[in-house]
Amino acid sequence: MLTKRIIPCLDVDHGRVVKGKKFKDIQDVADPVELGKYYSDQCADELVFYDITASNEDRDIFINIVEKVAENINIPFTIGGGIRKVEDFRKVLLAGADKVSVNSAAVKNPNLIKEAALKFGSQCVVLSIDAKRNDKGSWDVYVKGGRENTGIDAIEWAKRGENLGAGEICINSIDVDGVKQGYDLELNQKLSQLLNIPIIASGGAGNMSHFQEVLECGADAALAASVFHYKEIPIPDLKEYLHSKNIPVRRCNK
Repeated sequence: MLTKRIIPCLDVDHGRVVKGKKFKDIQDVADPVELGKYYSDQCADELVFYDITASNEDRDIFINIVEKVAENINIPFTIGGGIRKVEDFRKVLLAGADKVSVNSAAVKNPNLIKEAALKFGSQCVVLSIDAKRNDKGSWDVYVKGGRENTGIDAIEWAKRGENLGAGEICINSIDVDGVKQGYDLELNQKLSQLLNIPIIASGGAGNMSHFQEVLECGADAALAASVFHYKEIPIPDLKEYLHSKNIPVRRCNK
């Protein structure tokens, strides 16, 4: 069985790590390079940095921060937000990132996934999906930082993303984002049954059992922010807890 991954998520707004609830009530947390190094030292498996206002403000991504992060950490990291064309992938990868996450731009131009996968390899391409439940019993895809409903079915979009060459799907449930009541297990389970590529569950972690639940229901990795940022759940302790529940994880060196 493949090792499950624990991934801290750092939402960056104008050079600072921030956190909100359901994509609102944004609060300042820390410096992204310092926090990234802390997580690297704390046995995180990977990191994700999202420039959360780049797409909405129609500006380029924070290449200077990418370069500093690459100099200071020794685990893989993904960069997302403000990625609009294949050239943006090249810039971010050259700056030191291991993977690039696309969201709004891929919805606008699905061929971006295919072009990037052909040029840099599927392992570099993460399709990030912000999904919100509708009144039809399914989930809609939202873009521009959760501000705009596209009306696209999230499950169908994930399947299409895999077919276009995405190497991973990061599924973020807006309904549970930041509220610490647990991941959307139904959404993650459906995706894990339909897709052949890894799924990163995002949104809703509040305690260690929430990580256990979503990893047991089919997610390959669990992403979280506030419980790590505010040191409510130390990553080494979480890894030991998951190991005790027979979930395969990379344990920290004692």
